[in-house]
Amino acid sequence: MSTEGRTAEASIAPLESAGFVRLVASADGDALAATGLLARAIRERGTPFQVTVGRTVAERTERATADEPEADDATIVVGSADADLDATRLAAADRAATLEAVELVRGLGETPDPVLALAGLVAAGSEPGAGESEWVLETARDRSLVDRGPGVALATTDPVDGLAHSTRVRAPWSGNPDAVRDALSGLELPEPDALEIDDHRAIASLVALDAVGAENAHEQSARSVGRALKPYATPEGPFATVGGYADVLAATARTEPGTGVALAMGHGVDRAALEAWRTHGRRAHAALDSASISRHDGLFVLEIEDGPVETVAEVAVAYRSPEPTVLVVGDGEAALATRTDESLGSTVEAIARALEGDVDGLEYDDGRRRGYLRYDPETDDSTIIATTREFR
Repeated sequence: MSTEGRTAEASIAPLESAGFVRLVASADGDALAATGLLARAIRERGTPFQVTVGRTVAERTERATADEPEADDATIVVGSADADLDATRLAAADRAATLEAVELVRGLGETPDPVLALAGLVAAGSEPGAGESEWVLETARDRSLVDRGPGVALATTDPVDGLAHSTRVRAPWSGNPDAVRDALSGLELPEPDALEIDDHRAIASLVALDAVGAENAHEQSARSVGRALKPYATPEGPFATVGGYADVLAATARTEPGTGVALAMGHGVDRAALEAWRTHGRRAHAALDSASISRHDGLFVLEIEDGPVETVAEVAVAYRSPEPTVLVVGDGEAALATRTDESLGSTVEAIARALEGDVDGLEYDDGRRRGYLRYDPETDDSTIIATTREFR
């Protein structure tokens, strides 16, 4: 069950001479952006390739070994995979896969799309331009691809649409366009394409106050909503802001991975991606509204009937949880999210090992500050909760 693997350092040479490249990505926004960056570079070199998305470690390992490789084939797995897999694994516990991909693309002599790279970094939980990604932001600025200003990091220029379906913000009106419209009515805003700087400031102020002042909001809400303010607009990008782009990548990765792959590769599926993002946002906020909640030492547990468990966990840990780690249990799947800097990889693997033999159909995935379990829907939720508590 170990998921160790080779890193990107030794992967440039095989890619330079590869006759065919197989890319297998995990189902998250960071991995999707990284895969898109690699696929674009490989396409520019004229090398045939295939891209697939695997939700779990076992699924990615199976996809990476589905066909007998030729001598000059290369396989890159963006995410965890079985340790004995003969492939390059592009993911590190303490580093975004997008950064790994950017380095690999540059090593191949190609130029990575800085806006996609920034969106991938945001999806990974990083700040645009922070640390070693500073040059990515500066490149985007120098090419006038991003422009920072007041407002909220949304996927669309329409604030009603953007706020209602965003999973980067949680407020009383989240998931409900009519409720958002009512909340914004007092601002007397012009049409979306006529919004001025002061209008964006007013929207940002309302969002911040509503997020922090919401019933059951945790003090973490102030920090979380702060990260969604003063966005980087993308005048030439597929979505209104870098943060909005990241939100759409995450949504499509988890609900419509085929659309997500096409989006990351720049195939002009923006409209389809936005529809998937809207559905994803509504389901996530509705699930959070109706969740059954319990609190344990170090762990906040939500039981839901329907919804994207990983996204619900991420929104809850950002805006609702008094504990640093959240467990969301759904129908045959569960997710962990944490707001600490620790990687949940070893924790999720330990939970999976503990559940083996007691739970049928068990598979898992790990990532930066997140984890995922998939299992027989007949499994009692209490089994998952009790085992998780042992490791938190």
